[in-house]
Amino acid sequence: MTGEADRGARFDPSTSSGTGGERTATGGTGSGTVGSSVGTGSVRSGPGTGRVEVVDAGGRAVIPGFVDSHTHLVFGGDRADEFEARMSGTPYAAGGIRRTVAATREASDDALRRRLAGFVDELQAQGTTTFEIKTGYGLTVHDEARLARLAAEVTPEVTFLGAHVVPAEYADARHDYVDLVCGHMLEACAPHSRWIDVFCERGAFTADESRRVLAAGIAHGLLPRVHGNQLGPGEGVQVAVALGAASVDHCTYLDGADVAALAGSDTVATLLPGVEFSTRQPYPDARRLLDAGVTVALASDCNPGSSFTSSMPLMIALAVREMHMTPAEAVWAATAGGAKALRRDDVGVIAPGNRADLVLLDAPTRVHLAYRPGVPPHRRRVEGRDPPLSRGRRRDQRGVRGPRRRVDGAGPSVACRATRTPGRRRSRHPSRPRPS
Repeated sequence: MTGEADRGARFDPSTSSGTGGERTATGGTGSGTVGSSVGTGSVRSGPGTGRVEVVDAGGRAVIPGFVDSHTHLVFGGDRADEFEARMSGTPYAAGGIRRTVAATREASDDALRRRLAGFVDELQAQGTTTFEIKTGYGLTVHDEARLARLAAEVTPEVTFLGAHVVPAEYADARHDYVDLVCGHMLEACAPHSRWIDVFCERGAFTADESRRVLAAGIAHGLLPRVHGNQLGPGEGVQVAVALGAASVDHCTYLDGADVAALAGSDTVATLLPGVEFSTRQPYPDARRLLDAGVTVALASDCNPGSSFTSSMPLMIALAVREMHMTPAEAVWAATAGGAKALRRDDVGVIAPGNRADLVLLDAPTRVHLAYRPGVPPHRRRVEGRDPPLSRGRRRDQRGVRGPRRRVDGAGPSVACRATRTPGRRRSRHPSRPRPS
């Protein structure tokens, strides 16, 4: 399904190398098509490969683990009543983000940690193996720092989002709040974060404020990403491209200049169809972006207000049904596309030398992810240890290393350890928080 993950490469379903199309994988006597049905057969370990354990895929599809590059998983409270009112057309006083901020500030670390553990279990059960988490529901120095710290317990992809909205206590002093975000709040969160984000949107932060926040984060060694062009036309895309952001997320309202800017850059357009599904808003025009040569990713935007789902298979189904992506494009966007949005080349692809990060579907082809929406597709995960990391990249701490494992027909064997074997106790997953 995927080849190498060179930054800036585009999806091309006609190729058998690069980042697009189905890639035929061979090795030993097993062979198959990655992302389609994978054949079975015996596997022999070659010189220097060490012990190899064969996993019989049984004709099922093997794909890279999903990469969810946009989530808000650390929060308190619930907004089901807002959702019900919105869906029924009943007028209501929406508390929105500020309502979640209040509930999050009141929640203890232990309560937030337990809830986060449940979300991690939930997304992993649906085939997500790499995920990002944003702060943004604390909006004080203390609370943003603790959200970043809790998120860092389960993922290295932590994003500081102090510039989510201006909190109520700064309603008449927004300049002071931007100063706080760029100063003490950033200093408290940067040690736990890899990314900095800003909601560059009407009612949130202006383009000038967004540039200031992102520049401050870059000066502290964080990498930029942007929420932009969700609620209407705006400058979010242009801000993101000008600052070399890894991704600009939402991209619902774009003009020709926005599309051209994305097509000429390495900035990924991350589409979040769960938001449109949950709010009955127009979906982004994915077809226009893809046809222009823009790199597109899919993510869940799991949050309590506008997209309370962690299901990447649902994002794929929505992308195919509502945004006119092909199944191949949608699966690529949910795996390799997400990896590009996180500037990762070690996940989202099946390639020689990469750590095994595979999902065995309970289906014969990847098409079933969209063809059978709502049916749990994930049968098993096959996970490996990390290859040596390049200098300067953060190492995600892993558990005990085990034997080399191979999914038949999925290419050269890779070092890995089993995550679950029937009848045996499941080992602790490295991204699950330790009991408090």
